[in-house]
Amino acid sequence: MAETLVKEAAARAAPRPAEADAPSPQAKRGVPVLHSPARPKVAPFWHEHLVPEGEPRIEVSDVQGIVFRGYGSLPACRYVLLQIRDPQAGRAWLRQLAPRVSPGVPAAEQVAIQLAFTHAGLGALGLSEDTLSAFSREFIAGMTGEHRSRFLGDTDESAPAAWDWGGPKTPPVHALLMVYADSESRLLDTLSELRQSWLRHDLIDVHTLHTGELTGREHFGFVDGISQPAIAGYHSAASGLHSVKAGEFILGYPNEYDLYTDRPLVDSSLDRSGLLPLDVEGSPRRDLGRNGTYLVFRQLRQNVPAFRAALEAHSKNPDGSPNAHARDLLAAQMVGRWPSGASLIEAPYHDEASKAAENEFRYQGVDPDGLKCPIGAHVRRANPRDALAPHPGTEWSLAVNRRHRLIRRGRNYGPPLPEGATDQNDRGLMFIVINGNISRQFEFVQHSWLVDPRFNGLYDQSDPITGASSNNQFTVPGNPVRRRCTGLPRFVTVAGGAYFFLPGIRALRFLAESSR
Repeated sequence: MAETLVKEAAARAAPRPAEADAPSPQAKRGVPVLHSPARPKVAPFWHEHLVPEGEPRIEVSDVQGIVFRGYGSLPACRYVLLQIRDPQAGRAWLRQLAPRVSPGVPAAEQVAIQLAFTHAGLGALGLSEDTLSAFSREFIAGMTGEHRSRFLGDTDESAPAAWDWGGPKTPPVHALLMVYADSESRLLDTLSELRQSWLRHDLIDVHTLHTGELTGREHFGFVDGISQPAIAGYHSAASGLHSVKAGEFILGYPNEYDLYTDRPLVDSSLDRSGLLPLDVEGSPRRDLGRNGTYLVFRQLRQNVPAFRAALEAHSKNPDGSPNAHARDLLAAQMVGRWPSGASLIEAPYHDEASKAAENEFRYQGVDPDGLKCPIGAHVRRANPRDALAPHPGTEWSLAVNRRHRLIRRGRNYGPPLPEGATDQNDRGLMFIVINGNISRQFEFVQHSWLVDPRFNGLYDQSDPITGASSNNQFTVPGNPVRRRCTGLPRFVTVAGGAYFFLPGIRALRFLAESSR
């Protein structure tokens, strides 16, 4: 049941106390619990293991480049969803493609190709059941089961049965081919060449997802992609606020618990060519997961007319006349930032584009009650920083927050909708997340912070932008009187999605060899 998934997510959100085999009373009741990091060396429920002191150097050339960059210099892009019909032919196709997959270094300049597989796709390549079972259980299960769909808020119009791809009523997806180029013409030439290869090897193009122009703003009008985490050991960070250990995003490295996230290991006899690195924890097995990660892909459809209509309806003057400033302020309060990207913490009353780059703020010390940035605002829910109970404003709260960070690599699709216009065009966001632990990162954030109406002291409202309710509420705290917006429709629905494994470069070569 969905309640079981709630309990599992709560359990995985924190280390398991060594002296207690049973979950806490709160976890037994299905309440997400954030435990103190006072025992950072105790292995939690999801089987991560102790690592030696010190930060190992990241093998950037063995990691696919999308982990480190969003390829903003390559504006043309397609996501091609493929199906493998014959294992031997699929491996032959992969042997041809693997040398062209772009690593972290050197950075691609004209064309970048990235490749990921679903669990079914790895099976279609001929991996043995033993190897397939070594992956994380969330990846194995996928995101479309009835209980997991309820857990993620994928219900009603967002239910997988209604999806355009990735759902139970659509053809299986085995591989995600991500192609980026510096021009549309170069992209089309590259895709034509790649298509000839996959057709020769009996692969089917299940669905091709187009992306829109890189404007830097999503369709509701806000600058997107702000406040990405910095991978410690690769990205530089102005402070420790955004620096997150590499193991949160790349398998085979220490994570924020100073543990190794569980990853697929294979018997050394299966790697006759010695392509894979040895298990860093000292076992004789080879590490299929090292320098790989899990990729969450969701096509999010945005209802721009409904969003604008709701803002207009809830911002009118007492006499019923429109109030443009109140409308823009309400939109910013729902998002937590102004259209320029400036945070409401830095610019609480009107947009100040000059403050868009100021991202070192915290919530608890300057805005504990949400009078500047409402507690239910989208960005405050998705990245609470230091505002997490029961110890807000402390390093404890920041430590918990770092364990749930996500790297986002999405792009818009569909044409922008001019102000005041309506049309029937499909538009939204190709939402891509990089995370080393699907359950503790993406699923926890989606369920416990965005969907859950009880987030951080609230009790009756899910995320105002991406929440799962079709009759949502949003509260703007005030002194002396708060303001409530009721009857909010669902502005974002899911049109497709899947969990993928993004292998390291050596792992791609291993997968291309004979069946394991």
